Amino acid sequence: MIKSTYKVIGLMSGTSLDGLDLAYIEFNFSNKWSFKIIRAETISYTQPWKKILKNLVLKSMKDLKEIDYKYTSYLAKVLQDFINNNNIINLDAICSHGHTALHQPENKLTYQIGNQKILSSLTNQTIVCDFRVQDVEHGGQGAPLVPIGDHLLFSQYDYCINLGGFANISSGINGERIAYDICPLNIVFNYYSLKLGLDYDYNGENAASGILNQALLDHLNSIQYYNLNPPKSLGFEWVMTFMIPMINSYELAVTDILKTLVEHCAFQIVNEINKSRNASVLLTGGGTYNRYLVKRITELTSNRLVIPSKNLIEYKEALIFGLLGVLKLRGENNCLKSVTGAKNNHSSGEIYYP
Repeated sequence: MIKSTYKVIGLMSGTSLDGLDLAYIEFNFSNKWSFKIIRAETISYTQPWKKILKNLVLKSMKDLKEIDYKYTSYLAKVLQDFINNNNIINLDAICSHGHTALHQPENKLTYQIGNQKILSSLTNQTIVCDFRVQDVEHGGQGAPLVPIGDHLLFSQYDYCINLGGFANISSGINGERIAYDICPLNIVFNYYSLKLGLDYDYNGENAASGILNQALLDHLNSIQYYNLNPPKSLGFEWVMTFMIPMINSYELAVTDILKTLVEHCAFQIVNEINKSRNASVLLTGGGTYNRYLVKRITELTSNRLVIPSKNLIEYKEALIFGLLGVLKLRGENNCLKSVTGAKNNHSSGEIYYP
C-alpha cells in the first residue's frame, strides 16, 4: 500500500570496515521527501569478523556462501538487539545494503553478503535488500546507489561527497543526477594505519607528520581511472591488486605514504568540485573527521564546504539505503541510469516477508 509516512531501519556496512551503521528513520512524502533520524548507532565489528570481511575477495564461491549464511545470522542478531534496545514497535521494513564481497561489474558480477531471505524470518520483519545485483543485470555498474537519495533529499547542494572507504561524488548536471567514485579513501588510509597498529589515522595526525613523496604522488595522479568518464566505480579488488602494489613499490615510511595519499585524494576531490565556482559541497562519511584531509581540501578550493550534524556525517548512507527500500516498496525507481550506466531507470532490490 502506498503511504505518505514510513518508518524503517537503514542498515549499511562499508568497505572501510568501521562497523554496522543502523538508523531508525521516519520518511514523509508531501510533494517532496523529508526525513527524521530517530535513533542511530554504529556497531563495531569484532576482530574475527574484521578479519573475515577483509579477506572476502580471496575466498572461493563455496566459502562465500557459507560466510553469507553466518553473516546474515549475525545481522539478524544485531538488528534484533537494536530493535529491542530502542523499543522500536512501528516498523515498515528493514532496508539493508549488506556487505560487498565482490564487485566486478565489468564481469557482470556483484555480490553482497547478508541479503539472504532468512534475514526476514530471523527478525520477523519485512526486508528490502540486495539493491546492486539487478542494476548489473541491466548493464549498470551496480554503484553508486546513494545519488537517488542526494537528488531527493539533498538537492540544495551543488555537490554531495561521501568520504568513506571510497570518496564518491554526486551532482545534478543539466537535469540529470551524475555520480561516481572519485578515488579510494579510508580503505587505503586504514590499510596503512594498521601497519602503525592503529585502526585509522586519528584526525590525519600521522599523515600530517609525514613527508610528501612527489614521485608517488605523480604516479597516483596518473592512474588511468581518473581520466575515464562516468559512469565508473571502484572496488576493493582493484585497490588490493593494483593500487597497493604500486604504493608498496616505493618502499616509503608509513607516515610518508599517508601524507602522499591524503594529498592525492585531496587533489582528486578538488579536481571534481572545482569544475564549478561558488559551489556548495556537502561532506559526509567517516573521512570528514580526518581534519588534515579536510584542511587540504579547503586549502585547494574556493568552494564552500558544508559539514553537517554528526548524525548525518555518520549515517547518511544508512539513511539513503532506508529511502531506497521505501522507494522499492512503493514500486518507484531507486536506481538511476545516468549514474550507473544501466539501460534504464528501475526499481532495484528484493523484498522478503516473514
